[in-house]
Amino acid sequence: MSTLATTTERTRVKRGTNWGRIAAWAAMGLLLFISLFPFFWMLRTALSTNADLVTGSQKLVPDNPTLLNLRQALGLASTEELTKAGTLTSADVNFFTALRNSVIVCTLITIGQVTFCSMAAYAFARLKFPGRDKLFFVFLTAMMIPPIFTLIPNFVLIKDLGWLNTFPGIVAPFFLMTPFAVFFLRQFFLGISTEVEEAALLDGAGRWKIFRQLIIPMMAAPLATLAVLTYITAWHEYMWPLVAGDSENVRVLTVALNAFKSSTPTIAPPWAPLMAATLMASLPLIVLFAVMAKRMVDAIGFSGIK
Repeated sequence: MSTLATTTERTRVKRGTNWGRIAAWAAMGLLLFISLFPFFWMLRTALSTNADLVTGSQKLVPDNPTLLNLRQALGLASTEELTKAGTLTSADVNFFTALRNSVIVCTLITIGQVTFCSMAAYAFARLKFPGRDKLFFVFLTAMMIPPIFTLIPNFVLIKDLGWLNTFPGIVAPFFLMTPFAVFFLRQFFLGISTEVEEAALLDGAGRWKIFRQLIIPMMAAPLATLAVLTYITAWHEYMWPLVAGDSENVRVLTVALNAFKSSTPTIAPPWAPLMAATLMASLPLIVLFAVMAKRMVDAIGFSGIK
């Protein structure tokens, strides 16, 4: 009886406060707040009137919330409304046209890089040929070259090809492959056991068939991760699309937003409509990340078949 009572008392002993766990959650909450607050302030500015911004109101909630800025960014607001609000500019964002152009450019770049980088990475990881490692090292040194150094040579080449202000001209420098993407995929290819490929070779399968029917399905998560990273990088690209495609029919969102910002050079930029357009420009990336988040997490934990 006494033994049972002692056991019961031990089970009722309260655990001490885990201060380390509390500190970790507090740090995570603080980091999350710091990361999301700029997005919240962008939303707050997008819903504010021009008068509230001029007066310098710092309230977390706008005094007079309005959707006029979103309608202006979408080209749905009338001239009378914009004049009354004080946000009339000499140029519009042309949001839907710029969004279409960004989707076209980013999709083409992503398809090209995922396709060609996966083949190059597989060749560097599995195929044996003289000077393979030295060639791969030389290829990786391109990561140390600032993009600004290749801007003028690429511009001259695209101009000579007659591709200025065209989608091929904007896509071409990023379409085939990048050193980071090849290095990223090569590390995953090296993590796949060679026994799987050796068994397929014994069955009479060629390298192309192994790559297409065996390796690609196994690399679904890393390829999806690379696709998301490439799409986001292409979406944020500004300098090259500005140089090679400033024409309105191929102008991407980043260039269109800057043109809208510069449409009133004598006075302050229309911050509220600009923030509204920026907010809508970020929504496709948020949706893309939310859809592909699970595959990206799977890629982080990918270790191959042992």
